[in-house]
Amino acid sequence: MEVINPNYDPPMPSRYQVLSFLFFLSIITYLDRVCISVVGVRMKSDLGLSNEQFGWVLGAFALAYSLFEIPTGALGDRLGPRRVLTRIVLWWSAFTALTGTASSYVYLLVVRFLFGVGEAGAYPNSSIVISRWFPAVETGRAQAFIWAAGRLGGALSPLIVVPVSVAFGWRASFLVMGAIGVVWAIAWYLWFRDFPHERKGIPAEELRLIEAGRRFKAHEHHLPWRAILHNRNLWAVMLMFHFFMYGSFFFSSWLPTYLQEGRQFSEQQMKLFATLPFFLGAIGCFTGGFASDYLAKKRGLRFGRRMVGLVGMGLSSGIMLTAALTADNQTAAYLLAVGMAFKDLTLPVAFAVCVDIGKSRAGTVAGSMNMAGQLGAFFLAVLFGKIVDATGDYNMPLYFISFLLLCSSLLWLAIDPEKSIEQEVAEKVAV
Repeated sequence: MEVINPNYDPPMPSRYQVLSFLFFLSIITYLDRVCISVVGVRMKSDLGLSNEQFGWVLGAFALAYSLFEIPTGALGDRLGPRRVLTRIVLWWSAFTALTGTASSYVYLLVVRFLFGVGEAGAYPNSSIVISRWFPAVETGRAQAFIWAAGRLGGALSPLIVVPVSVAFGWRASFLVMGAIGVVWAIAWYLWFRDFPHERKGIPAEELRLIEAGRRFKAHEHHLPWRAILHNRNLWAVMLMFHFFMYGSFFFSSWLPTYLQEGRQFSEQQMKLFATLPFFLGAIGCFTGGFASDYLAKKRGLRFGRRMVGLVGMGLSSGIMLTAALTADNQTAAYLLAVGMAFKDLTLPVAFAVCVDIGKSRAGTVAGSMNMAGQLGAFFLAVLFGKIVDATGDYNMPLYFISFLLLCSSLLWLAIDPEKSIEQEVAEKVAV
């Protein structure tokens, strides 16, 4: 019997090198995703779009993203994240660049829909990588790094896009963002391997540590779809994330327009207050992921995951409601940033739960959760524009978002990360 040294931890373990790739992937994902919202006011003016039309443009991405989450997550489970993530990034980079060539409303709708098709599955496949390359006790913190990176990408987007759009026009910013993704995809395909044992040079001690800490066999993929779709635990996770994404997509899609047209900030002021929530969100992701792993170690997995989700979403709900009711524009902007920080305590924990209950089907479970979430993003994208056009009040949608975030918080009481889908299937078969 092999002896595993639990204290083994070289200066730069191979799994941390993998995590660095996923870290930059997540940054690029949000650079490309947030870019359109940063130039939204310029784009609306240039193409003559109403708020409702711009909402449909944003929603086209979210709808396509949701529809292709499960297929692309399942594809990663079957083919491996090396090939699937390469295809994903090359596809979305191409359609990011093509967004800069838009000349009409219909053309923009089609391009953004295809952009969403391409980006779908990025995070489910990242979860597959985490499930294969990290022991169970490191799942939450690994997800924390990935999602904090996404928030850093969102924070960097206004800082990069606004100067480029001022100097060269809003179209040039999409060309720049598209080129960055191509570089990542080439490096990923050349360096990464789907399983640790396939990667040359990985120390035997680290390989044993990863294999011992993984809770499933490498090629276990025979869980029936009916079992997945009838799992109450999974439906609770999906509904929780559906409500979560109403709040999340507001920040990555409508926030710059809200600040400029709803709170009368200049473009330069908007750059600051559209950046701050993502910086605080990154802190929230780190805090939530590490806190969840710590609490899980001290009080059990169920307590560790639930407590962070319950507290984070509940506080975010109250703070966003307060921001909507606040008359002072700067105070409201600061409150929204804090609201995002508390909301993002939950983000890495939600994807850690997908690994907890999905195990060898982590990609499929994460894809199912993110599909439900992106449907929420689609509804928010469209409803926000419709509500504002109908009422003339940019704060009205925030009341709705606050209520749904509270619902998301309460749903954590129904989520049990200690009960995997495979375990429930085995229990039903035994009965």
